[in-house]
Order: sequence, then C-alpha cells, then structure tokens
Amino acid sequence: MKLHVHTHLTRANFTLAVDCTLPLSGVTALFGRSGCGKTTLLRIISGLDPAANSRVAIEQTSGDITVWQDSRQFVPLHRRRIGMVFQEPSLLPHLSVRENLLFGFRRTPEAERHVTFDDAVNLLGITELVDRPVHALSGGQAQRVSLGRALLRNPQLLLLDEPLSALDTQTKREIMPFLSRLANDVDIPIILVTHAAEEVEQLADRVVFMHQGDIERIESLADAILRPDSPLFIDRGAASVLYGELGAVNAHGLQSFGNRDIQLWLQPTGVTQSPALQKQQKTRLRIMARDVSLALNPIPDVSIQNQLPATIDRIDSPEGGRVVVVCHLQDGQVILAEISPWAKAQLNLHVGQSIVVLVKAVALLN
Repeated sequence: MKLHVHTHLTRANFTLAVDCTLPLSGVTALFGRSGCGKTTLLRIISGLDPAANSRVAIEQTSGDITVWQDSRQFVPLHRRRIGMVFQEPSLLPHLSVRENLLFGFRRTPEAERHVTFDDAVNLLGITELVDRPVHALSGGQAQRVSLGRALLRNPQLLLLDEPLSALDTQTKREIMPFLSRLANDVDIPIILVTHAAEEVEQLADRVVFMHQGDIERIESLADAILRPDSPLFIDRGAASVLYGELGAVNAHGLQSFGNRDIQLWLQPTGVTQSPALQKQQKTRLRIMARDVSLALNPIPDVSIQNQLPATIDRIDSPEGGRVVVVCHLQDGQVILAEISPWAKAQLNLHVGQSIVVLVKAVALLN
C-alpha cells in the first residue's frame, strides 16, 4: 500500500507544505525538531485536522485508491480505519482495562477482526492487567493498554504521536521492546512521530526528515545512518544499528547477540521481561560510534571482550575534533567508530584496510 498526502496549511507564522507518497509497510518515522510540523501532518493524515487545501488517499496494492480527504469530500477519523496512540494514554477512566481494550474492537466488523483480544494482550504483555481499573496502572502500563486498544481496532494504519515522550527513562526502556515487537510481529503499517533519534534507530524502517514545515528527505534507516550529516546524529552523535538474535546469558551475566557470522556480548538492560517478550529473539542493537574503538589486530589480555574483524569502507573528514570511520563486519552489516584524528594518523587507516572493532559490553544496550 501507499499513502498519498498533499497539504498546504498556513497558521500564524507557520506553513506546512507537503506533497509526498509514503510506502505503507513497516515503520515510517516522522523526525524533526519540535515545531517542524510532524504532529500537524499526522493529524491531517488521521482526519483530526480537516485542513483545507489537503488531499489524503490510500492506494492499495491492486491500484485501487480510497480518498480520505480532498476538495470534494472528507472522511472522519472513525471511518478511516486508523488506530491512534498519543503522548498521554487517554484511556476511558470509567472503564476497566478489558473494557477499554474492547471499546473499538466491538465496533469493528467481524470480517475485519484479524487481531484478536488474546493476540493483543499477549503481544503487549498485559494479560495480568485486563481486570484492573485504569487508575491502578503505571504510566508504562497505561501506554501499553493504549497500544492494545488501537491495535484491536484492526486498523489499516497505526499512528503513534510521540508515545514515549511523557515517560521517564526507565519506563521508556520497559516499553520500547513492546513497541519493537509490535513493529515486527503485526502486519499493520505504522507512522511514528518522534524527535528522539534513539527511537528512530530502534524502531523505524524509513525516516521522513522534516524541517520548518517541509519534508527535506525520505530515506531508509540504513541510508540515514550512513550519511555523515544525518540529522539523527545532531544531539548524541553517530550510531550504528545491528540486527541479530538474542541468546542466553552466560555465567558472567552477559547476553549473546548476533548471528552465525558475528557475536557480541552485551550487558542486559536490567529491565524485567514479561513471558511474552522472553520468546522474542530477533532484535536491533544500537551502538554509539563513540563507544567503538579500532585496532590493527586482535588484542589479547584486555578487558574488552567484543573484538570483531571488519573492513574500512569510508573515513569521513574530521569534525569537532573527531573522525567517523565506517566499517563493515563479516556479515556485511555496517558499524561506525568515532576516533581522534591523531588515532587515525597513528594507525595509518585507509579505505579497504582490514581492522578489528572493539566495543565494551557495558555500551551495548539493546
């Protein structure tokens, strides 16, 4: 499927001018600074903001087009088969968790109920919460129930408006694996609004970069993190995203991650996983480039256990007293290292060179 969006909206000192087509598969992140128009665009897509001079349409794989809004018609939110999750859970306080979850499900025709009640509660690890009143939920639990309620509408499209922004750091860590599982296990396209690079890197398949009401670029996550000038790197620096499977925890308390070609040992996050998540093996690993060092050969008798052979693909020009070196591992995945110009000169690094990347286990938080 594809989503076609055209809008030209002017309010006070702000203008949103968008004309784009987005693939509806996986997770698409609308990324940019606060005030760039991300949420306004999402509200136009949802039908919450019936802006004039706008056209929103869904194109099916068959080529059939369903118009949600144009100059002649406007389809309201409840008829667009959209599930929405906002920054705040916005649950109905007079209903139990179960009744909140079933609120939209009961209004969905039986022929469209592809996700069942049991599917949603198991996926999001909320089985033990279903008979609780809403006021007895923590912030993270309430947000997971909100995700379940949106999912049980069995939508064509799931819209998430900064669903983690109101949560503290520890709660974000707890809920992120559930969002990841939702993205991986449910065949419903997701559009995620966020200004947090780590959320994009851990969840998105593609990124829509927005700035002052305009779309600057739409590209895959893989391409976005290969750009030395990527907006994802502005606040916290360059990062890599590796894909692999989580393994068992060894006798020293470290958990394996990787595939048949690469293996890393990571420090578990300390977040207690529900039984639903303990079955999830495939995951992403986000590694900050500043936590990666380089060596010409494996180093024995050192505390860093993660030492992987790699080949240098690119060496970026120094910026801010640091150099980013782009390497590929034996399985072809890309990892970035941030080193000093002095280290680059000492090691005499060059493109095509075989080196060893070193990553501390404490830096590997999945």
